[in-house]
Amino acid sequence: MSTHIGAKLGDIAETVLLPGDPYRAKWAAETFLNDVVCVNQVRGMLGFTGTWKGNRVTIQGSGMGMPSLSIYVNELISEFDAQTLIRIGSCGAMQPEVKLRDVIIAMTATSRSTPSSGIFKELNFAPCADWGLLEASVAAARKLGSPTHVGGIYSSDTFYDERHDLMTEMMRHGVLGVEMEAAELYAVAARHGRRALAVLTVSDHLLTEEALPADQREKSFGDMVEITLEAAFGVAQP
Repeated sequence: MSTHIGAKLGDIAETVLLPGDPYRAKWAAETFLNDVVCVNQVRGMLGFTGTWKGNRVTIQGSGMGMPSLSIYVNELISEFDAQTLIRIGSCGAMQPEVKLRDVIIAMTATSRSTPSSGIFKELNFAPCADWGLLEASVAAARKLGSPTHVGGIYSSDTFYDERHDLMTEMMRHGVLGVEMEAAELYAVAARHGRRALAVLTVSDHLLTEEALPADQREKSFGDMVEITLEAAFGVAQP
């Protein structure tokens, strides 16, 4: 048991999926896993452990934003020895070729600041995904036939961001989408020598202003979860 995770030692699997929304964690666990047990309810941030094709998996909510995710990832690593941590969540598209419900696999994650920024001081550390997970997730997406884009994303530390000039420059430099957690996940995983990846479903579009209604979001996220599970356990072949 840690400060923010009420699980006991052995309750958390080595592979952890990290949706921001605790109720998305519940939905994903009940939809994709067998023998599901709720292992965390502290502060309502639900976590579940079960099996997928015989492999133990934990799906733990991580909250909204990098400070919240940083707490859970640090505790999952230091207290429960998690080895593979994969963010599954929504994002906003920033390129015209990226459509609603498409999947973005984040190779890199740009940010203005993260909870880890103080460690690096003047260094602009470039957080990136684990190559093995990245390669396996691309293979899984191809196997599934899901429309997928691979490249850089932007992890914002604000939801209501009014820096339109910054968004314009990122779009000009090919950034695929924006979310709020991956850059810190990649930095913490790198610091502790763990595997990390972010697989995201496009729920809204910054250029067209389209957005999925709330009741369609969960139904559109199935491909993302399936890609993630196949990548984590090496099921798909390149």
